[in-house]
Amino acid sequence: MNIYIDADACPVKDIIITEAVKRAIPVIIVTSISHFSTVIQPDGVKTIYVDNGAEAADYRIMQLIHKEDLLVTQDYGLASLALAKGSTVLHHTGFQYSHENIDQLLQSRYLSAMERKSGKRTKGPKAFTENDRIKFRNLLNQQLSN
Repeated sequence: MNIYIDADACPVKDIIITEAVKRAIPVIIVTSISHFSTVIQPDGVKTIYVDNGAEAADYRIMQLIHKEDLLVTQDYGLASLALAKGSTVLHHTGFQYSHENIDQLLQSRYLSAMERKSGKRTKGPKAFTENDRIKFRNLLNQQLSN
């Protein structure tokens, strides 16, 4: 198993790295070159930089990910593609994407995009909370213990 992080806007990278390193599970951080960092990551953590294009990180992740891998992303489209490959996919707020919930999530995203396109304002995502962080750590630990 490898853990992939769609990292440009991921607020739980530190949790993922900490829990994965404890278990010697490789972590691959995929991020745009605009987020370049000189931070030295622990052994077992690799960073892959991609162009700044809108879907560059998604394309790279889909080239790399396999059935037994785990992905952390907030991108519903990428989540649906990874689910189709048989990967486990988690959202940073502490819920797991599944074949049962992905269609509803994609539909909700589509309807919001249509509202914005017609000039209506839609609410953005809720602020990330400490409770979200706790829920995510618990879910991640549960998945890594399986």
